[in-house]
Amino acid sequence: MKYKRVLLKLSGEALMGNKNFGIDEERLLQYAEEIKKVYDKGVELAIVIGGGNIFRGIQAEKSGMDRVHGDYMGMLATVINSMAIQSALEGMNVPTRLQSAIKMEQICEPFIRRRAIRHLEKRRIVIFGSGTGNPYFTTDTAAALRAIEIQADAILKGTRVDGIYDKDPEKHPDAVKFDEISFDEAYDKNLKVMDLTAFTLCKENKLPIIVFDINKKDNLLKLIEGQKIGTLVK
Repeated sequence: MKYKRVLLKLSGEALMGNKNFGIDEERLLQYAEEIKKVYDKGVELAIVIGGGNIFRGIQAEKSGMDRVHGDYMGMLATVINSMAIQSALEGMNVPTRLQSAIKMEQICEPFIRRRAIRHLEKRRIVIFGSGTGNPYFTTDTAAALRAIEIQADAILKGTRVDGIYDKDPEKHPDAVKFDEISFDEAYDKNLKVMDLTAFTLCKENKLPIIVFDINKKDNLLKLIEGQKIGTLVK
């Protein structure tokens, strides 16, 4: 395997499948199966998942809700998604641990860096919920922060697009895909790889980001094996 320890970042919207809201059970099981294939190869895997399929703090602010209040609600939404992926994985006999940046002892452990690393070493998938535990920070930033803390080899950002393009490929058929791009180039071209805080964290800590299509069967496994899937940012 090319990577020994990775962090997989999924958006909450990815769990919706063809629904307009909530969690699509078929899509959830599909992701769990893809993750299990990587786990079975001996890779140490952590997961951060967003909560946009349930609630987004930024959208709440536009409707008049206090931004801080909305962001905390969004953090709770990420825990719901984290519990869903945890349940799907454990249904496939994959051991997991859910750690939250906000204490909720009845359903998950508090985030403790050394404990998270130990879980990974003991062949458990660690799911990080509640983002960073702070308002005004996205789950992209949480993914970057946790990946650095657990000394991951890379962040794998699973999306519905097969990499990074110079413009939106869903709107522009002539969009050009990048197989590899530097952090500076991505910044200069204003490519929306991650939010700026997360992007800067990855750049300063020399943590590569790979953006790929998570919905295509075996893409995650092929990427871990070293095949050129998606776009590498380094």
